[in-house]
Amino acid sequence: MLKRVERAQPVPLESDDALSAESSDRALASEILRRAGQFSEAADRLAKGNVNPFEIVIEDVLGPVETLIGGRRTLMFGTNSYLGLNFHPACIQAVQESAAHYGTGSTASRVAAGNHALHAALERDIAAFYGCSQAVVYSTGFMANLAVISGLAREGDAIFLDAHSHASIFDAAKLSGAEVRAFAHNDPADVERLFRESKIPGMRTLVVLESVYSVWGDVGDLGLIVQAAKRHGALIVVDEAHGMGIYGKRGRGITEQLGLEKEVDVIVGTFSKSVGVIGGYSVSNHPELRWLRMMARPYLYTASLPLPVVASARAAIALISGEPALRERLWKNSTAFHAGLRSAGLKVCAETGPVGSIRMRSPKGGHDFWKSLLDRGVYVNMLLPPATPNGEVLLRFSVSAAHTSEQIDRALTVFQEVARLMGVA
Repeated sequence: MLKRVERAQPVPLESDDALSAESSDRALASEILRRAGQFSEAADRLAKGNVNPFEIVIEDVLGPVETLIGGRRTLMFGTNSYLGLNFHPACIQAVQESAAHYGTGSTASRVAAGNHALHAALERDIAAFYGCSQAVVYSTGFMANLAVISGLAREGDAIFLDAHSHASIFDAAKLSGAEVRAFAHNDPADVERLFRESKIPGMRTLVVLESVYSVWGDVGDLGLIVQAAKRHGALIVVDEAHGMGIYGKRGRGITEQLGLEKEVDVIVGTFSKSVGVIGGYSVSNHPELRWLRMMARPYLYTASLPLPVVASARAAIALISGEPALRERLWKNSTAFHAGLRSAGLKVCAETGPVGSIRMRSPKGGHDFWKSLLDRGVYVNMLLPPATPNGEVLLRFSVSAAHTSEQIDRALTVFQEVARLMGVA
């Protein structure tokens, strides 16, 4: 540390060694900055002075699925509010009452002064929702994956994860220090190959899956992969971020829909999708995992959720449990939207679901299509490599129960018009 401080001071001209070291530091910094700027430069070249898809500013929110962008009323088909609960009167009332009573922020981590009775109540709520004995709530869904995966696995263990996994899963696996191997997307045979090749026993292996993969919108092949993991004695973690509130008789996700809840060891999820706020959670029936919170750095060293957010999440979970009509409306809208896209000749990556992607031919073609939609008042997400599988250029969309039939029809009319004008169909 002392040497670094001394080198930061003016260096005498005759000190050739010091000058050489300082020049080397500048060269290293320049290379780091050059790499950091490459993606931004590529995005700027793609936009060519026009709207950059990664710098969109929402000027106002006009409702659960309508905003103001560039001074224009814009239909949101890029929101993850699948059930529209961020605008539900019960959730808004819960936020207002909680903020008035408790204030706006927690100002501390759960192990300091940020552990409130409402946090414990939310954990009881989410555990009861899944029929599990225990739950832990985190400040974000990203933090939930970091906490669970890096908290459970360590050096000398192995983690097998799907190649299409979310960035939080990859980051958590790297943070753990375990040996990390990716298997081909939704490929049980490739999972078996990893077990055959691994020098680490199955009992020290974590297999991580998603129930619904957020880029393509396809459902994970949980059944066969879970069977393979169980045969080798591995621990199984399933991320239900895009499944919770949508799939299954009670809205508990793909694990419920496929009857795998007793086979999966830990379910991780987020409150930022169907629940409509922010935060993450993990649930389990293993008594050994009751102190996972004390093993997880993202839990120990992150400020806890603000209590108004907790109050809204509790209200939303009660609505998801008690109002299946929300899911029914979502699926009606999703079915209509997918059918309309396919009738326009657009290539949708996965079967009908609330989230999906349309394949574009090139970055420029994708940007032009995306911008043409935006100019006509429809917003979707543009995804580019390396954030996409197989180097694909994708327009990612999501459907909400809050969309009206008229809004679905209007958006589909815009998609059909742009597809025809651009010769994409």
